[in-house]
Amino acid sequence: MPICTVHLLSLTPFTPHTKFLTTLSSTSLKPLVVSKVIRWIILPTTISISPLLAHNVHWDLLIILADTSPFPPSLQPLIAHQWTVQAGVPSRLLRGFEEKNRRLLHPEKGDVPKLTGALSKARIADSAQDLELSPELQSWISHFGQREGTGAVSMLNLLSFKPGLKSEYLKYGAEFSRSIGSSRGGEAKIVGSVIHGKGGEDGEGWDEIALAHYPSIYHFADMLASEDYQAVNKRHRVGSLRDTFILCTSEIAVEDLVNRDGGVGGGGGWKL
Repeated sequence: MPICTVHLLSLTPFTPHTKFLTTLSSTSLKPLVVSKVIRWIILPTTISISPLLAHNVHWDLLIILADTSPFPPSLQPLIAHQWTVQAGVPSRLLRGFEEKNRRLLHPEKGDVPKLTGALSKARIADSAQDLELSPELQSWISHFGQREGTGAVSMLNLLSFKPGLKSEYLKYGAEFSRSIGSSRGGEAKIVGSVIHGKGGEDGEGWDEIALAHYPSIYHFADMLASEDYQAVNKRHRVGSLRDTFILCTSEIAVEDLVNRDGGVGGGGGWKL
């Protein structure tokens, strides 16, 4: 099973995203995913609190590599903070990933399902921590969608299971793939089991990673607002987790940055 490395990066104050991307393109690294971090959907409550949240760190980029290669010296001066976790990912998910991901990010006519209308009759929760629509999350989704959120989003999930309850979460995952997620265009692009290193490395305490695709932030919200999703969420997901976090990111936003600056790598380097 191939080992993938998930990097969350906070860039130094005087490093624009495009400078980092240009430097990245000049290295030998071939990322599976390069995505701009948008915002937290769910915050961790007990695991990795200090490295993820201390000092009000603002995460800029999510980069997923299909190996364990470290960032080369040319990139290190551009990074202020870094959080890294490694996971074993089934080979079938990585086979042809670049083309599959391109199709998800740039769907053809008919690929994207219509919204179900659940948002018009959504029940609002006090908090989004159990993956429900809260007033604050609903307001942000509306604002983000109107400004820049018409394209696909990728949700980075880190998961820690309560003892003996992983099987319950797997039931949730099965329902997500079969109906409650897929009917809104949701797809788990990358799923893997966290590898725990020696000496309390960043992955300690987490069990799985998942990068979930949605055609738009509205499709994600439509799922959260729906009764069929929440029935499965509460039955199988919420009670099975010891801790979790979800971070909303946008690969489309990175493409827009590259296109706005006339391309990265001078046409001969790394391409999205």
